[in-house]
Amino acid sequence: MTEAAATTRRSRITPEREAELYEAVLDLLREVGYDALTMDAVAARTRSSKATLYRQWGGKAELVAKAVRHGKPGAFADDIDTGSLKGDLHALTLRADDCEMEQNSALMRGLAMATHSNPDLLRAFRDHLIEPELAEFRRVLQRAIDRGEVRADNPAIQYVMHMMIGGFAARTLIDEQPPTQDFLLSYIDAVVLPALGAPTG
Repeated sequence: MTEAAATTRRSRITPEREAELYEAVLDLLREVGYDALTMDAVAARTRSSKATLYRQWGGKAELVAKAVRHGKPGAFADDIDTGSLKGDLHALTLRADDCEMEQNSALMRGLAMATHSNPDLLRAFRDHLIEPELAEFRRVLQRAIDRGEVRADNPAIQYVMHMMIGGFAARTLIDEQPPTQDFLLSYIDAVVLPALGAPTG
């Protein structure tokens, strides 16, 4: 089968139906977790056939990774360009409100644990979440370098994603509170921008 034919076969689900399926997957993940989630349960919840699910997504890992990507508020908004690194990082953070952050934090903690014993899930997450977000941060940082806000040889550049994920995850682990917009914005100003030598004002 040609690539074009395979794409046509996989594209029979409408965008509206696809969004509905992703929402159902996210609901099931919050209810039972990744390991207990089954394609049978997804099929029953969405009134679709397992054959359709496997034809469209190949398996559970791919379906879950794409559902999580779909559920990210303003997922990978390429048009964010405020004119400053601080503005861009703040804009990326403000795509999710506090309620969405709390829901996403709990979901991601469970999925992070699941990736340790599910290499297919880890690979799908790298393909559909980690690599696209890394690419987005690289674009944001390259603009900051081009504007002269950040030196191209600053060693902290390669750790921006680590810092951002660390701040998001550590909020619950250390403070026993969910991440919030205020917390992450202050974290960016106090930790990320100084590490990059970028203006904080």
